[in-house]
This record gives sequence, structure tokens and C-alpha cells, in this order.
Amino acid sequence: MVDAGGHISVTTLRSDLPKFQSNNRIAGTADENKAIVQGSIAYFGTYVIDEATHEIAITIKGSTFPNFDGTTQKRLLSFRGDDEFTFTVPNPSGGGSTTTVVFRRAK
Repeated sequence: MVDAGGHISVTTLRSDLPKFQSNNRIAGTADENKAIVQGSIAYFGTYVIDEATHEIAITIKGSTFPNFDGTTQKRLLSFRGDDEFTFTVPNPSGGGSTTTVVFRRAK
């Protein structure tokens, strides 16, 4: 979610996150908690887009990965029509190589 005032909120999660056996998010097992942490991330803050470089700079106010709090993260954007854009993450919080996430407009 982005707004015209420069605010952004991102929540990304795997489609196969496990349900908690206890039906209580506070009482998750170590394996359940690990799967959730490794399969999701959320953050919010403000953003500025550099149209010349197709780069978005996100100043993160809060995140489920606290190491992001107070940092500015840069992502590359590309657009395909009115319904799809990609968000390329050069330094993913989970380590590894560059990650590209595809977002499509809900219908």
C-alpha cells in the first residue's frame, strides 16, 4: 500500500504458512514460529521515488525485522501495464542474492 502523501506499508508472506496447532499465536512451537519468521516480513514508513533511476527509497519506521527500523532501503521498480509491477530487492533480509517480487492488482 502506498499513498500520494509518501507513506508505504508492505506485508509479504508465503502462501503456505502453517497454522498454529494451539490456535494461539503467542503459544506457537519453535518450528511454527520459525516458519512464520522465515515466510513473512512486514514494514511501514515513507517513500520517495526517483523516476530517472526507477528506484524507490523506503525509510522504514517499523518492521517485523527490527534491524530495518530507522534504515532507508532502496528497491528497483519496473512496471508492466496498469496491473503489475516488480520490486527488486538487492539485499534481502534473509540473505542470499537479489530477490524480485511481482505484485499484481487484485481483481
